[in-house]
Amino acid sequence: MTAEKLVELAIEAQTHAYCPYSGFKVGAALLCADGTVYQGCNIENASYSPSVCAERTAFFKAVYDGHRDFTAIAVCGGKDGEITGYFPPCGVCRQVMSEFCGDDFRIYMIGPGETWKEMTLAQILPERFCASEHMA
Repeated sequence: MTAEKLVELAIEAQTHAYCPYSGFKVGAALLCADGTVYQGCNIENASYSPSVCAERTAFFKAVYDGHRDFTAIAVCGGKDGEITGYFPPCGVCRQVMSEFCGDDFRIYMIGPGETWKEMTLAQILPERFCASEHMA
C-alpha cells in the first residue's frame, strides 16, 4: 500500500462524516500490517462529548475484526469537506494509537492539494504512556 493510496482512501472516507453541528468533516484510513485498510469518519452527537473521531472509528472497526498490528494512518479534515490545512490527531486518538502501535507507526496528515506531512507516533506523542510498560 502506497502513501498516495492511503491518502486517497482517507479523503474518500471524509465524505461519510456525520457532522451536522460543526460542519468539520474528517476522514481516516488505517493500514494494518497484513495490508487490510479500515476507513473511518467522524460522527458527531448533539451533546458533543459522545462524538467520535475518524481515527478512533477506523481503529475500533479494525480491533473489532481482530486486527492488532498497524503500520500507518492517513487523516484529513476541513470545514464542509474542503481540506484547508494539516490537522493532527487529537490527544485521545494519539493515546488510542499508543495502545496498539509502536513508536515507528506513521501518521500522514493530509493538507490542501492532497499534499501530506508524515510523522511517527513517537514524534506526535513523545514520552507516551503505554500500559504494557506500566503493568509489570
